[in-house]
Amino acid sequence: MEKDEIGRVTILCRKLIIADRDDRGLQWLIGSPFFPPLTVVSTLRCIHFLPNSSSPDIVKESEEIGTLLPKGFNVIGAVVHASSDIERSSRGAIDAALRLSDALLGEGSGRDAETRDIIGAVAEKNGGDTSFFVSRGKKLDSLEMITSVFYEKEPEKYIWERGCLLRCELPFQVPFYYSSKDLHGTEGNFLCASDEIIAKLKDPQAAYIIETSNCISSEVAQSVIIRGVELNNHTDGTHAKNLNLVAPTSDPQFITCGKFFLERKTSSIVYSAEDADVLQVSVMINRSTKSLSSFAPVAEYFPAPEDVKLQVVHLKLEVLCYSARNYPLVHAISELIIPGLNHQFNALKKAVLPSLIDHQPQFRPYHFSPPGVLHPVTAIYELSYGETELKLVEARKALHQRLGLPLDRPLLRIANALNLSLSNPKGSNTFSRKGSTLLKDVHIGIPSSGVSGGLASLVQGSYVYHHYLQDGFDDSGWGCAYRSLQTIISWFRLQHYTAIDVPSHREVQQVLVDIGDKDPSFIGSREWIGAIEISFVLDKLLGVSSKVINVRSGAELPEKCRELAMHFESQGTPIMIGGGVLAYTLLGVDYNDASGDCAFLILDPHYTGSEDLKKIINGGWCSWKKAVDSKGKSFFLHDKFYNLLLPQRPNMV
Repeated sequence: MEKDEIGRVTILCRKLIIADRDDRGLQWLIGSPFFPPLTVVSTLRCIHFLPNSSSPDIVKESEEIGTLLPKGFNVIGAVVHASSDIERSSRGAIDAALRLSDALLGEGSGRDAETRDIIGAVAEKNGGDTSFFVSRGKKLDSLEMITSVFYEKEPEKYIWERGCLLRCELPFQVPFYYSSKDLHGTEGNFLCASDEIIAKLKDPQAAYIIETSNCISSEVAQSVIIRGVELNNHTDGTHAKNLNLVAPTSDPQFITCGKFFLERKTSSIVYSAEDADVLQVSVMINRSTKSLSSFAPVAEYFPAPEDVKLQVVHLKLEVLCYSARNYPLVHAISELIIPGLNHQFNALKKAVLPSLIDHQPQFRPYHFSPPGVLHPVTAIYELSYGETELKLVEARKALHQRLGLPLDRPLLRIANALNLSLSNPKGSNTFSRKGSTLLKDVHIGIPSSGVSGGLASLVQGSYVYHHYLQDGFDDSGWGCAYRSLQTIISWFRLQHYTAIDVPSHREVQQVLVDIGDKDPSFIGSREWIGAIEISFVLDKLLGVSSKVINVRSGAELPEKCRELAMHFESQGTPIMIGGGVLAYTLLGVDYNDASGDCAFLILDPHYTGSEDLKKIINGGWCSWKKAVDSKGKSFFLHDKFYNLLLPQRPNMV
């Protein structure tokens, strides 16, 4: 084997190896033609293998990964686990990656398969080093070793400073007929009708309207219309037969995706899929044809040989693609959008076939940006029986396994889907509810706790600050526990464990009456509730169980800091503290294990002012509280007992 040192591998993903108990451990390396060769953006676990074999099932893998990956990303290699014969293992990884890449490239990307570089990486099973090899094209007999591996420090910036997203929605109907006496012909009729529709995407009369409202400026194009797009455009742009620009440009034939966006000049920009620049692509399909000669309309009648019925299948395509900013728009349509629409349509068509007659299936594509994955991913869900239907749960579990996501948190539910519309401002720290705007995550940026050498353990994720007098409802003096409950439920909503609205005080009271904890007279009263009642409500409304810690005196609370820190590290949910006549929401603890010094991050629901973050922070309504301050004053009363309610994360996907 010829073995030379060349170039380097650039790793963008923070975790190259996904932990896997499967001895067949095989992962696909994902890159992009818009990045330099040997740039690894992400890694996906192989989850389909041939029966009784360690060889991947390329057909199933290509079908799923082709749908999962946005066009603009593709398979550039594979990594396997091995403890010996590294070079042989690398050949196996490259061979598998080549076969998968060939299957995906069959979707019409137009890339030259003979000259592309394929990475074969081998990770030692005992957790040692990872060795990288590369082959050019299909020459497995000539591998080259890569000795330089570079880990990019700002991978999100690397991706989103260079590129943007193109989003295309296309709802349509597929009408076809079938006979109850010949159901075998139904599939053929549906496929024939489907092929006629997808062929219209390549019709010279089809128009693609590209627009953006990310920024309104005379410096950038606001709308472009492209007609006559064909697949696999040549680099000279000759296939752009008719390019109309609303905004002028010096060279209409080669207007790039980046012409729609102002240059990013600030270093404080958040780089992520949620904040990416987005081009909206709309397809206008020609439904009529022109004839050079005129003639009178003619209608012909062909009676059916048997009774037939008309069936109409409603499908909605929603494709997301990644493109470099300097990539010509015409090529982005022909090499990304059209192949993406074609692949997603074929995936939906295949999914619909088994239930064409039985019922109208509801398949919808959704885009996600899960933690740890630098690019968006797309999943197609069947929603006829709801999001909790067992098959859909199993589909999400498979996606979690492929992406290396935890199996106990909802990261790919519909509520997690990317919202690429501009109606919801990016990076906002407010939350709209019933016509009012409430504050989110008010603890971010507050002064330090003052605990020397302490380790802060904080709430994980977002929440909404609920306090007295919100929504025009006067609960001053009695509603603090209700407000703490509302804050906790808002956390479960924003982490997508539930879609229910945050309940009002009366709705909370109704739940307690319904479960038999309170008498009907409790509804509409101003009676207090405590940690136990809150646990009942969380269980009834959300199916969330809770752990309760009891202390006889406020003086004992510092003794619980280690246990509270473990809760924030493992569960990350807000904690309700109830004691005496007061209730608080606990967002974190800062604890020095050696000295025992500690502080509590208290969110106080007794605040009665407006949604003014500066006023809240300056007034100490969200701040670190020591059990005993510098003046010797105790925050928690020594003559009162306290109950701490620790909501537990549901184990779900």
